Amino acid sequence: MRQARADEYAEFAAARAGHLYRSACLLTAGDTHLAEDLVQETLGRLYVRWHRMARVDNPAGYAQTVLTRTFLAHQRRRSSTERATDVFPDLPGAGDGDTPLRLTLLQALAGLPAKDRAVIVLRYWEDRSVEETADVMNASSAAVRTRSSRALGRLRELLGNDLGEYARP
Repeated sequence: MRQARADEYAEFAAARAGHLYRSACLLTAGDTHLAEDLVQETLGRLYVRWHRMARVDNPAGYAQTVLTRTFLAHQRRRSSTERATDVFPDLPGAGDGDTPLRLTLLQALAGLPAKDRAVIVLRYWEDRSVEETADVMNASSAAVRTRSSRALGRLRELLGNDLGEYARP
């Protein structure tokens, strides 16, 4: 029985790791090393609780919730000696023609506070409802709507009105 659960977990982790990593990269505004750490911690937490996953309706959604909460907890406890940088490492797919757009978007996301970034990623990358986002973030729906509106406004300020120069022809 234990081996069957371990195999089930390994299959789930292999199937979801890529999506969790992409979400973590957006949450961390392109910090690929922190994104890997967050995914690893998320998968570790899921492994410990895997025996209870039969009661969860949507394990993938649960994994995203754990990832977001892990990110927010990391932001709260970040050491004062750590310094964020505006220099991005070479990202996978760097040969793609939309690299300037990706880097511009990641830099704009980095300009947002962690909770605003989490709201943007959950609402517009994960395509979650206001209520689902509020549940993940342990906030009210009104707080999510307000934070979402302000974060989008801040992104518009950071990105300007003309992103056409970064888009592919």
